[in-house]
Amino acid sequence: MRFLLLSGLGPANLNSPYLEGSLFAEQTSARGAEMLRRAGNPGLRLGNLAFEQSGKRYALLRPRTEAGPHLTSLTLKSILEASGHDYAWMNLEDVWEGTARVPSGDVDCVLLSTTYIWNETILSRVVAWVSQNLPGVGIVCGGQFTNLKFMRVLHKHPEVTAVLRGDGEVALPALLDALAKGTSQESVPNLAWRDGERIRINPVEYVDLDLHPSPAVPGRATVVPYESMRGCPFDCKFCSFPAASPKWRYKSAEKIRDDWVAYARDNGADVMYAMDSTFTIPPKRFRRLLEILPASDIPVWEGFSRANTIKSRDIVEGLEASRCYQLHIGFESMNDETLRLMSKRVSVKQNRMAHDLLRDSSLNCYGLFIVGYPGETPEMFRDTQDYLAGEYTGHFSMARFSVTDETMPLWEDREALQIEADDPNDPHSRWSHIGMDSDRAAQLYGETLDTVRRRNDHAVLKLWQHDYQHWLLPREDRKTNIAVEKSVERLAMAERDHDDLDEGARAISAQLDALRAKGVVLASESEGRELCRAAP
Repeated sequence: MRFLLLSGLGPANLNSPYLEGSLFAEQTSARGAEMLRRAGNPGLRLGNLAFEQSGKRYALLRPRTEAGPHLTSLTLKSILEASGHDYAWMNLEDVWEGTARVPSGDVDCVLLSTTYIWNETILSRVVAWVSQNLPGVGIVCGGQFTNLKFMRVLHKHPEVTAVLRGDGEVALPALLDALAKGTSQESVPNLAWRDGERIRINPVEYVDLDLHPSPAVPGRATVVPYESMRGCPFDCKFCSFPAASPKWRYKSAEKIRDDWVAYARDNGADVMYAMDSTFTIPPKRFRRLLEILPASDIPVWEGFSRANTIKSRDIVEGLEASRCYQLHIGFESMNDETLRLMSKRVSVKQNRMAHDLLRDSSLNCYGLFIVGYPGETPEMFRDTQDYLAGEYTGHFSMARFSVTDETMPLWEDREALQIEADDPNDPHSRWSHIGMDSDRAAQLYGETLDTVRRRNDHAVLKLWQHDYQHWLLPREDRKTNIAVEKSVERLAMAERDHDDLDEGARAISAQLDALRAKGVVLASESEGRELCRAAP
């Protein structure tokens, strides 16, 4: 029996149109081209930016050729490889882009990951693709969305024959064995399945993350994604992780260390990417990690943290010693009332302390923020905007609130916060709540990104960098790289920032001068094509 695994990221986010009409876009507008001409650099492309290292010239914006495997796909492939089941894999992103093609050979069952599917509309697109391209082939779902919506999915989609809830390390091979042998599925843990006209729900069992092997990575992998826990002890209302995996479990510090050492030794990993919602908890494990990682032969690493974990210089020094180079922190807002509405369980004071401690260290702070959360007014959001424009240092990203995720607990506040949407399944549809509507949120989003770019020399939007190797100058420190990214950002967005063509041309020249002072020059595209392989 042969299976087709469909897994990967969800459809593109809502923020990418912000870069349209800039040098980050594929084509330069006529107005942008005129600015470049007046600046004395007609035809300039960001690909012409280059730097020298060890006597060679390299492109500043080098394609990210080794971004690392996708965590969900890596985990599922590892389970299937270990259990010896015959399968082919297809990236879900091909479905969203309309380029998906069925692999050659027979397919007897589709295994669909819904970890990056967040509403019925998106799920229906995949089910329709399977029905059209593999008519009569059943679908087994698993992952975040169907963990929460399994009964509705089974009732609405007859193509879905079963849903695996929770851990798949034991349950998935057991199900595939039952399907291959044509035996009953009643002994398969974690399964909701069709038994004739009935839907049966089997008991849920959890694997011991400390005893169970972590996913095997085939071949060389410069970046390795890592999962150290499942579930979450917090109850942020914009996140459904706790409900989808209600039992919070985590690997020991020793397990993490041993895994990371093995990935460095066996796969040549240079970077470990801890993708847990909060890697720096529980406190006891975090303290133990800071004790044992510095003396271990591990790669550099990055992860996610709550702000209130980063509360002393000693903790930051421990992170530096353990080879952490970047922390993603969900600040979300710099207004205490907004944080309360989110049930974030941190304060503005704690957000500020974490940021200030990281700002004065070698670690990069990557802050995540939200605009338009239900109940937030423009006046409340102004605190976040002013903070980003006047105080923040490092990378940041901002998400516009969207009502399209059916699984978020915030729907419990729908009546109190007057949350309304024209079409809850359409990410582009209008919405409103007691604080603002989608149009105002979009306006505040654009205003904030523009204001931060123009006023703050030390804050850089993390939106255009994902396609490129990081850091841009691999042998320079964080401060230098932030300054270079800032100049690239202002150079690329000059057309947006300046209505007057001559003023925009002067701004372009000024940013090229600033880059030149950091060792970045203009080169022909052929000179800048060689990839720089130096470690970050």
